[in-house]
Amino acid sequence: MCECVIHLIGEAFFLCGCYITIVIYSLEYLVDAVAQSFYIVLIYSGIIAVVYLDADTIVVKNIDDLFKCGKFCANLKHSERLNSGVMVVEPSAELFNDMVSKVTTLYSYTGGDQGFLNTYYAGFESARVFNPEISAEVVNSKPVPEMERLSTLYNADVGLYMLANKWMVDEKELRVIHYTLGPLKPWDWWTSWLLKPVDVWQNIREQLDETLPGTGGGRNPHDEFLVIFLFLLPLFTLLFCYYRSSLQTRSICDHARQIYYKFRSGGALSYSAVTSSSINSSQQLSNGAHAKVPVFLGGVSIFFCFLAVLVALAVSGSVVPRQVKPWTGLLLMYEWTFTGFFLLFGGYLHLIYRWGKMVASQGGSSRPGSLDYDSEKGHQRQVSCDAATWYYGLGMAFLAIATPSVPCILGITALFSRLGLMVAGGLIFASFMTYASEHLAIRSFVRGLEDRDTSRTRNSCFLC
Repeated sequence: MCECVIHLIGEAFFLCGCYITIVIYSLEYLVDAVAQSFYIVLIYSGIIAVVYLDADTIVVKNIDDLFKCGKFCANLKHSERLNSGVMVVEPSAELFNDMVSKVTTLYSYTGGDQGFLNTYYAGFESARVFNPEISAEVVNSKPVPEMERLSTLYNADVGLYMLANKWMVDEKELRVIHYTLGPLKPWDWWTSWLLKPVDVWQNIREQLDETLPGTGGGRNPHDEFLVIFLFLLPLFTLLFCYYRSSLQTRSICDHARQIYYKFRSGGALSYSAVTSSSINSSQQLSNGAHAKVPVFLGGVSIFFCFLAVLVALAVSGSVVPRQVKPWTGLLLMYEWTFTGFFLLFGGYLHLIYRWGKMVASQGGSSRPGSLDYDSEKGHQRQVSCDAATWYYGLGMAFLAIATPSVPCILGITALFSRLGLMVAGGLIFASFMTYASEHLAIRSFVRGLEDRDTSRTRNSCFLC
């Protein structure tokens, strides 16, 4: 006779030193799988009690006292329904055969095991509460109840925690935490930035021993190479773009010399410093150039900018492994999103520049005023990265980082408060991005108008 804890890990049950693989798609598959493997092992191996734990639970304190429970124990949720995430069952051939005979006739509100169990164990909400403190003599002197209710200590619902931003019971006495918020599971890196109780899961993960080579601290050795590759690929992509746009016309020494002279001169910016005229395109253009800007360019640019953000986010979310550490996932997400947006929207601005150059060539008019030559100062303007472009780019990057980070920096743990701050930050970010995308597109179009007669020197910034 033995007692055992069964913990569902993916599609495998760990039972007394052996694995039993059970793939559950519906109640019919559940019946077939259990009838052929689970039932045989439990009934004929002498096991007298089984503690079942969902894969999205974490044990934070000893739960041996659950083996004192009766024939069937579970936790009551929402005052009326049992939750099958943590259960104690007594293997019984008679009970199993009865369930099998009724599995196709009893109603299941979930279409799965939990709904079936709620119907099968009718009146569960009226069952007595399991008390592990009762002595063995008292327990043996009474009939074994058909079912008992477990306290919240054995099935602490994260969903209820997020509503009140605290546990409904003494946190020091918690035994099992259950992450029940739909797709927000603790092994996904992004949940750590939304749900405070995920910290418990991550802390336990980091303390795991190395059962297989490279698995210590919850690491996955198969993902290490992939993470390194995902980290380096965007960097090399940006370096390649920089090489294509700048280093083919000027050497690294020239760039280093330029930076050195700027530093010696006190960091003074060239003619392209941020001014009111460089930020507002309509004020820096002559009437002739401004008249050629299509009226729909701003609206189209705003649409494409948001589309580029959505595509970059979708690509980032699909390539970053879900089960990496929270900080690793966040870094990769930002890196891939920024790189994707840079390439997409930068390519769009380059097309707008080429469009403006083509319009100017077809018009055949004289240049309305060069942005590469300052007639008042009498010197040629350096075709370096435009400071206004840096202003817009860094502004969008700062807001993109600040939007999800502010709640964590302020120490806000309540889910709805975090989401509220993120939404507010997102609105500010969207407003700034709307303004920036429109003006960057206009600047690119006018640059094309100005450069119709020249093969423009390659720029050190892909967005300029």
